[in-house]
Amino acid sequence: MNIQKNKQRIREIQQITGLRPTHFADLIRVAQLIYDPSGGVSGKIVEVDWLTFGIPRGVAGNLRSLGQQYQYESPHVSPDLVWDELTPETRSWFIAHKSILWEIEESFPALDED
Repeated sequence: MNIQKNKQRIREIQQITGLRPTHFADLIRVAQLIYDPSGGVSGKIVEVDWLTFGIPRGVAGNLRSLGQQYQYESPHVSPDLVWDELTPETRSWFIAHKSILWEIEESFPALDED
């Protein structure tokens, strides 16, 4: 996909959903946490019931896959790439919960993003 079409697609996703690049970065951080809630600390096992955070099992599974895919990436992944990886259930959940993703992230030790 050429750059111009890519930018247009990102604008369309943002207009339709109300999601901004910061929401997508927050989602990637949450996905990374779901994939590895220990924050990469070797030998530390953290069990999390994601339902307590309002994340249904199917959404958690989709986000776990996304977190694995972007485990070592900056959270600033192109929104169109992220959007394509989300199931319809996860897309709906994401739109409805976009403003609380940072709260989920803050519940865990900081990950090294640098």
